[in-house]
Amino acid sequence: MSQTLFVSALQKVTTGELTFNELISAAQALTQASQIGNARQLYQVWIAMNGDHPLVFVAHFNCSTLLAQLGENEAAEIALRSALAANPDFTPAHINLGSAMERRGAVREAVEQWRLGLDRMNAVTGDAIEYKITLLKQLSRVLTDNHQHEAAEAALTQCLDLKAEQRDVLEQYAAVRLAQCKWPIAGGATPKVSRRDFVTRFHPLSACAYADDPLMHLALANQYVQALTPPASIPTHFDRRDAIVAPSGRRLRIGYVSSDLRAHAVGYLMANLFETHDRNAVEVFVYYTGIPADDIIAQRVRAVAEHWLDMRAMSDDEAAARICDDAIDILIDVNGHTRDARLGIFARRPAPIQVNWLGYPGTMGSPYHHYIIGDEHTIPADMEHYYSEKVLRLPCYQPNDRNRLVAPQTPSRSSMGLPEDAFVFCCFNAAHKITRFSFDRWMEILRRTPGSVLWLLDYNGETNARLRAAADAAGVDGQRLVFAQKIANAHHLARYPLADLFLDTIPYGAHTTASDALWMGVPVITLEGRSFASRVCGSLVRAAGLPELVCAGPDTFVERAVALATERTALAALRQRLTAGRDTCVLFDITLLARKLEQLYRDMAAAHLQGARPTPNLANLDAYLDIGAVYDHDQTEIGLAPNYEDVYRAALEARHFARPMPADGRLWDGEADAGADGIERAA
Repeated sequence: MSQTLFVSALQKVTTGELTFNELISAAQALTQASQIGNARQLYQVWIAMNGDHPLVFVAHFNCSTLLAQLGENEAAEIALRSALAANPDFTPAHINLGSAMERRGAVREAVEQWRLGLDRMNAVTGDAIEYKITLLKQLSRVLTDNHQHEAAEAALTQCLDLKAEQRDVLEQYAAVRLAQCKWPIAGGATPKVSRRDFVTRFHPLSACAYADDPLMHLALANQYVQALTPPASIPTHFDRRDAIVAPSGRRLRIGYVSSDLRAHAVGYLMANLFETHDRNAVEVFVYYTGIPADDIIAQRVRAVAEHWLDMRAMSDDEAAARICDDAIDILIDVNGHTRDARLGIFARRPAPIQVNWLGYPGTMGSPYHHYIIGDEHTIPADMEHYYSEKVLRLPCYQPNDRNRLVAPQTPSRSSMGLPEDAFVFCCFNAAHKITRFSFDRWMEILRRTPGSVLWLLDYNGETNARLRAAADAAGVDGQRLVFAQKIANAHHLARYPLADLFLDTIPYGAHTTASDALWMGVPVITLEGRSFASRVCGSLVRAAGLPELVCAGPDTFVERAVALATERTALAALRQRLTAGRDTCVLFDITLLARKLEQLYRDMAAAHLQGARPTPNLANLDAYLDIGAVYDHDQTEIGLAPNYEDVYRAALEARHFARPMPADGRLWDGEADAGADGIERAA
């Protein structure tokens, strides 16, 4: 039938009888019949016969889409340029041509193309506004990826001015403000969005860097999950929740889903784990969802994984179907709420047991993640109620690579722009982790240790200047902030020993960065909060054998850092202890971690066979989100307050008085006491 349609339409084109509407209808019918090549040919013949038609630009555009589907990317670009030659104001062609340029690596050309599209927009129509928003989103995304955060923020501000309630734009807007250290973060929201509405649309990962408020993190994660994977949109035929685990006594099949098993912080941590897994205990499946990569880390993982599959091009349905076919027993979400995560796969429940581990420092807040793996320091027993998942623990939750590549020579301080004789504090955390509070503590430390410098990563010129200006305002010469240029990881590790002491950030502390410092013999001092992200560094420092560098309060953090800078003998002893224990400490014992992790997998399987698979606790989270969002985290570090949970309890009590809430097994027990005035009070 489709071949007959194609021949008939082609005959009408050659006789000039095929109208433009008939062309569109015929091409759509051919495409739906999987005759994409014929649809493309029909457009090309029509264009050749109708070059002066007023709508020829639409034909060129539609033809470009078909060419892209056929993998003829160069021809697709030519078709888009032809569309713009016929109608330079056709915004969709600007959008797609810029995207095509970006895909082939011509990022600068893509940005210019999108800017050209914006410049040519004049008429104010509903479609024009949507096209402009799309162009601005594309611009901001690429600018952010290339660390041009100031320009990205300007594009996002325009987006929000056109349409304020855009979740994805507000998420990115928060991220670029964090990346620029533009304090206050939420206080600088666009005038069309209230601070509360802005905070409730933070991406979960941004929330980890914004505030040490694990109850708000939980509620935000749950809201994010509901937005991305609403139950009505998830097909149920992949559901293997009740499947038998490891039938007939075969090995447990463990699936790791990750976009980051490459030269990425997560890849650096996990490569040695895959080399250490016991093949007699587990059968490992790696489902890679990231960008194409053939670096040394990606090669190591592919070389040892029994099964490795690139899922990037697969839809969530296709990926879930493959995982079902592989009969995976335990599926590990190594992304969580991070870039290129595939929540949709986990929402389809293709494995009977699904686990949140390593990639995201917090709770998933989802109905389809059963466990989170931490340790006794990242998630103490009295903080388990901050998590929707059941908590399981390793000796230290983070794996590490004993085969790190380190350049053979340590550079000189002068070659890195550091003074030879000064005390060098360092922090190689990303800029989005630097809060006003952490920076203020750093400045107090510098004021009290004359001549010392703070060695940071080179973020970009604008952010560097902003931090130096903040130092000047705090009474510290901004030139005492030294910025380390980004270099290959092996050379970056080799320069670590030039630093004397690593100063951590809170609420999102050093994770892989802390392990790197400790491996290279640099002591790390950290301030411990309540959230997972704020407690990781403390776990690593303890596991490396330096528990005295984990501080319970901000004053202790400052005093201890100052003391170590002025008592070099004590610092030297710590460095010596760190180096001496590197081969025996828990942090770098990858064999211990692998065996304990495999035991956790067996424990999960046993619980499942006994019908004891945990049910995530998601009760009353809308109330917790409302409470967390109205608190001004830009002004107060709520997580360090001893009455943190009392703040929530009081607000829950007020909500319960207005509208009764059921118990949630977290902070609210569902009951209240009656006070002397007859008003019920929380128990």
